[in-house]
Amino acid sequence: MPPLCRILSLDGGGAKGFYTLGVLREVEALVGKPLCEVFQLIFGTSTGSIIAALLAQGKSVQEIFELYVKHVPPIMQAKSAADKSKALAATGEAVFGDAGFENLRTGVGLVATKWQLETPMIFKNGVGQAHGRVGTFKPGFGCKLADAVQASCSAYPFFERKVVTTANGDDIELIDGGYCANNPTLYAIADAIGPLGFEPANVRVLSVGVGNYPEPKPGWKMRLAKRYLVSVQLLQKTLEINTASMDQLRRIMFSHVPTVRINETFEKPDMATDLFEHDLSKLKLIRLRGAESYAKFEPEIKELLGV
Repeated sequence: MPPLCRILSLDGGGAKGFYTLGVLREVEALVGKPLCEVFQLIFGTSTGSIIAALLAQGKSVQEIFELYVKHVPPIMQAKSAADKSKALAATGEAVFGDAGFENLRTGVGLVATKWQLETPMIFKNGVGQAHGRVGTFKPGFGCKLADAVQASCSAYPFFERKVVTTANGDDIELIDGGYCANNPTLYAIADAIGPLGFEPANVRVLSVGVGNYPEPKPGWKMRLAKRYLVSVQLLQKTLEINTASMDQLRRIMFSHVPTVRINETFEKPDMATDLFEHDLSKLKLIRLRGAESYAKFEPEIKELLGV
C-alpha cells in the first residue's frame, strides 16, 4: 500500500480556538497517541498556529488546553493593540522560549500575511515542503516559534503588526494569517501533492474550524465605542468569508482528496461570542461544543485515519 500523507488543518479564530481543542481532545483519545505521530503535516492559522506548533512539539491536547485557560483571557482582555501585542509576545516567550523549528516532530505550516507585499508567508520546518528557493531554505525562515506564532496571530488593527528578521537578514512586517487563509487547508494540500509528491488519492485531510456563533449583544460601554464595535464585526465577517471561500475552493479543486471538515454553526443566543471572548465559562462551553461536534463525525474520522 502506498504511504499516506495525513493532514491536520486548523482554522484561525482567536479565543474560539477552544472549539478546536474540544474536537482534538476526542481525536487524540481515538488514536491513543500524540497527534504529531498521526499527522504528517499540521497547518494552522492564527489561534490554529498556536495549537499546530504545540502539537508539533509533542504536547498533548490537555496540556494545550491548560495553556489556553491560563493565557487566552488576559490577552483578549488587554485594552489597546499595544497591550494585546505585549501580552501575546510575553505568552509566546513563556510557552515556546527560544525554540525554533528544527526539532519539531512533524511537518508544520504556520500562516501569516506580509503587510507590504500582501502575500502569504508560511513558516515551515521541512525543506521537502519548499516551493522553490530550496538552496536558501531555513526551517521557519530562521525565526523562533514564538515570533512566527505571534505574527500569525497579529489580527491588525487589534494587534500591532509583527516584524520578524529572517536568517537571510530580511526584515518582514507581518499581520494575521487569517487575512490570506483563515482556513489553511489548501496550502497544506498544495505541499502534499506538490513538493512532497503524494498522489491526491493518498492524502487524507482533517480540517477543523472554530465554529460559527451569533454575534454577542454589546454592553453599554461597547455601544458608546461604536467604531470599535463595527471594526470587530468587520474583522469577524472578513475571517468568516475567507474561511468559507477557502473551503469552497477546496471542495471544487480537490474533491478527490478525502477530507472531513468540522465547523458547526450554533444559533442559540447563549452561544453568542466572538474571537475576543474572555469569559472562561463561555470558552469552556465552546470546547464542549467542539467535543460534541466531533461525536457527529466520529465514523468518518475513523475511516479517514484508518482507526
